[in-house]
Amino acid sequence: MPEGGATAQAIDYSLNHWTALTRNLLDGDVPVDNNHLENQIRPWAMGRRAWLFTGSELAGQRAAVVMSLVQSARLCGHDPHAYLKDVLQRLPAHPASRIEELLPHRWQGAH
Repeated sequence: MPEGGATAQAIDYSLNHWTALTRNLLDGDVPVDNNHLENQIRPWAMGRRAWLFTGSELAGQRAAVVMSLVQSARLCGHDPHAYLKDVLQRLPAHPASRIEELLPHRWQGAH
């Protein structure tokens, strides 16, 4: 095995990160893999190439804001469609000074 080869680098990585790599053996709440996280970010990774062609930098920034709101709504346990529909309906009459109330972590849907 040549010095610094791919196998040697993998072994060095494992040894240098041994504590983190074996943490799940000491704490049953730590998952063995990160599949849940990988599944959460897959839509963003899949769309990355398509989003290169959003039309302009401003359009890309707007798309990023909408995607952030959608993902934040999901993480807060909201249906993103219901959240966006409600917020977009309220927005024209909602006071700008209270805009934080419409953010996903503070949003209260119509009762």
